[in-house]
Amino acid sequence: MEARESFRAFPFWQRRRIPALSSARISCLSAACVQIRRRDKIDGMEIDMGERLTKSDVEKIQAEIEHRKLVERRELIEAVKEARSHGDLSENFEYHAAKKEKNRNESRIRYLERMLKNAVIVEDHSKADEVGLNNTVEIYCEDDDEVETYRIVTSVRGSSLNGLVSIESPIGKALLGHKEGDRVYVEVNHDFGYYAVIRKVIKTESEEEDHIRSF
Repeated sequence: MEARESFRAFPFWQRRRIPALSSARISCLSAACVQIRRRDKIDGMEIDMGERLTKSDVEKIQAEIEHRKLVERRELIEAVKEARSHGDLSENFEYHAAKKEKNRNESRIRYLERMLKNAVIVEDHSKADEVGLNNTVEIYCEDDDEVETYRIVTSVRGSSLNGLVSIESPIGKALLGHKEGDRVYVEVNHDFGYYAVIRKVIKTESEEEDHIRSF
């Protein structure tokens, strides 16, 4: 009973990832967590088209890069220098910790710069009664007999634990462009999928509180 109650605490798309507490269907990959990279074919070759970002995403990434370069980089360099001055580096925990943090900051900067370089800017052009980017959607999952609520976001802001699902995820792709009352099929993979009914579409648009994902 304890395991069953713990299992019920998760949204249905999370429960599909826990084989010990579910049927064979629920053990399949999470429809909200699976990321599908956007790829096109050019001259027969499959090319990764990069992250799809909104203008707000770009601004947040640029602000983070600037902060890491102008503030954190300087502070971390000083931290490494300070730790180095304490003596024997082979047993200097502070030095190795500071150096590791400095390298992590530089890796994050490179990661974000690479993301911007390859990004595709997207905008929401959905109609007033359709599911679009940044909209909140209430759906009924037939298999689990439950109602869940999501907000559809770009993949750099996706966080299924917080109800934010990516436009690149199976459930995000299934919902976009549909209306209240529509019954959609969510294809998790070639062997498994499920049906959900859209109960409500709320045309939320704000991205201000969303955070850019870590690595």
